[in-house]
Amino acid sequence: MLTLQAVAGRPVRLMFQDEAWFGRLARPRRCWAPAPLRPVMGNGYERKFVYVAGAVRPVEEELDGRQSREMNTACMAQFLAQVSQAHRAECIVMVLDGASLHKAKDRAIPENILLLALPPQAPQLYTQEQVGEAVREKEFPNRVFNRLDAVIRQLEHGLLHLAAHHQARRCLTAWPWIVSLNLNAH
Repeated sequence: MLTLQAVAGRPVRLMFQDEAWFGRLARPRRCWAPAPLRPVMGNGYERKFVYVAGAVRPVEEELDGRQSREMNTACMAQFLAQVSQAHRAECIVMVLDGASLHKAKDRAIPENILLLALPPQAPQLYTQEQVGEAVREKEFPNRVFNRLDAVIRQLEHGLLHLAAHHQARRCLTAWPWIVSLNLNAH
């Protein structure tokens, strides 16, 4: 938990956090086929997923993330510890939604992190959610994977692709209210 002693003399890092799942279930999207053909898409029914806890620093276009086979309070604590360690010289204000794993009483919060919950039902504030949706749209539309390993490979490819394209990430996450918030904080 962020204390006054932990803040003294440290720069502040504003990050937005969310979780996303990627799995073997097909996600139908609009697609094209030449006339008179109709697009055909397979369907997967096995409910196996890989999860990504991610945090974005929109203006600076930085991403932190962690893959996991499950998403629960312990996984969230591991992610927070990873982010804390990666940015130990800074005070981190982590903005997140109201998911139950963010509210658990037994959650572990590193000393240099302050969790700031967003109001419920305010999707215009969930900038990190756009990162997961962008990866789904670009890397997973109308695809069925035979194995979870293939999902993980495609996910890693998509995250590397997004990490390499700074301007695309900025368009997804650096919303005007966030940019003005950062500018006012300096």
